[in-house]
Amino acid sequence: MTPSPSPTLLALKGGLIVSCQAYPGEPMRQAETMAQLAESAAIGGAIGIRAQGLDDIALIHQRVQLPQIGLWKVGASGVFITPTFEHARAVVAAGAEIVAIDGTRRERPDGLTLAETIHRLHEETGALVMADAGSYDDGVAAAEAGADCVGTTLSGYTGEREKTVGPDLETLSRLADTLTIPVIAEGRIHTLDNARECRDAGAFAIVVGTAITHPASITRWFADSIGAR
Repeated sequence: MTPSPSPTLLALKGGLIVSCQAYPGEPMRQAETMAQLAESAAIGGAIGIRAQGLDDIALIHQRVQLPQIGLWKVGASGVFITPTFEHARAVVAAGAEIVAIDGTRRERPDGLTLAETIHRLHEETGALVMADAGSYDDGVAAAEAGADCVGTTLSGYTGEREKTVGPDLETLSRLADTLTIPVIAEGRIHTLDNARECRDAGAFAIVVGTAITHPASITRWFADSIGAR
């Protein structure tokens, strides 16, 4: 008998998780602004928040009564999403109920395997682990390693899968059909149709970031569409 997801994950089922992040150097790159975005997302009907950085996670934890997926980006290439156990433990300490970590099969900077990292997080923090995968094989390996849920976050960014224009529906669908743990759609979900396609492909929940919380990108899309740039 397949065990049911935890109550925290069940609270996310069928809903929208809003990713509140800004890139370094941007005007919005401050914890107060990200917390305000998270509060606005909650008013709009989000059932979870994904956030990056300890200050952001801590303030959102104080302000928003929704499950939070936290991560810590270190660098911008390779294994950079919560790359080590110590980064992950700090994310949990800041207030994230679910910690998102690089869930690929690549070597991790601290020398731990993915399974060792997940096991230690479960044992020492009690937090849930979301494995950000770059491919179907990553997702399967992450589930076998003990991840509580798998996301398609890194599909198209690790060199294993071609970067699709929208979400990687093929990988999403295959993982949803194969795994017994929740599969969360994330990555390049820019339109309402994209979100519905992810739902129809079997996503347990859907993460949308840029299309909701990144005005520079949204403005660029509109400007480009009318030839203003």
